[in-house]
Amino acid sequence: MTIKSFCSFIAFALLTSNPVLAQVEDLALFPKTLTSFEPYCDNPIFTASTKEQWDARLRERGWILKSRNQWWLWYTGYDGERSSIKSLGLATSKDGIHWTRHPQNPLISNLWVEDMMVVEHQGTFHMFAEGRGDQSHRLTSKDGVHWKSAGQLDVRLTNGHPIPAGPFGTPTAYFENNTWYLFYERRDAGIWLATSKDLKLWTNIQDEPVMTPGPELFDQDLIALNQIFKFQGNYYASIHGASNNHDPRLWASGIAVSDDLIHWKKHTYPLRPITENKSSGLFIQDGTHFRFYTMHDKIDLHLPSKIDRDQK
Repeated sequence: MTIKSFCSFIAFALLTSNPVLAQVEDLALFPKTLTSFEPYCDNPIFTASTKEQWDARLRERGWILKSRNQWWLWYTGYDGERSSIKSLGLATSKDGIHWTRHPQNPLISNLWVEDMMVVEHQGTFHMFAEGRGDQSHRLTSKDGVHWKSAGQLDVRLTNGHPIPAGPFGTPTAYFENNTWYLFYERRDAGIWLATSKDLKLWTNIQDEPVMTPGPELFDQDLIALNQIFKFQGNYYASIHGASNNHDPRLWASGIAVSDDLIHWKKHTYPLRPITENKSSGLFIQDGTHFRFYTMHDKIDLHLPSKIDRDQK
């Protein structure tokens, strides 16, 4: 064993055997600005419509983006029947709290658009969403209102063959260094990662998940990834998960960190108590600090704890 590897071994042994050192490591990887939030005083900040039947219910992940001098909220509405088509809606805001529905809603009503996220790249909005049967697809728009379908995502195994038939949903894209990264889940049993240079063909980095459920209770059996962002040199993933021990099933929001988008360490605790049933979380920078939004049937806002705000 070399001196360098011996020192690394000793450092690891000290860290894992000393809870104080472990907490210091966790604080470095998971700073309070990403883990300590309090509910906004006037939640929820966005709910299903009481007038327009097309969005009598909200469904799964919507997407919030601060761009072009306003806040955007794309969301999925439906009439409440599970089998009914899921339509795309838009609301905008000046402060990320008070929202106005777009007069052209629903923006899309003839194509299933659910559990979506948006990346703005070179003047174009790219929307990655689930279609019927949890089949992921992409849409594009120049103005965020008028969308064109770019078709179902073509995801391949490392050997170039198509991934096995079945659902592949909660598509989450990230762009860096001329490469597109796509995270997707299959039956909430794990999260896979594929990459693309042209947005047409996606190839798995590996054919095993890069993230799996557990071992903590909040994502013991099921897991999905909602967002990738970079902060202080690390990649962070907003995740949510559930345990089959809860009836009815309760979802909880969490966060994970990575230095290469492949190997991930989860924060031990959910960001909100499991009993609150919070999922589809998004971290949004408002210019001063991170806000944390949770979704699915309503949108709630969580702000940094007062102590953390005062320290800014």
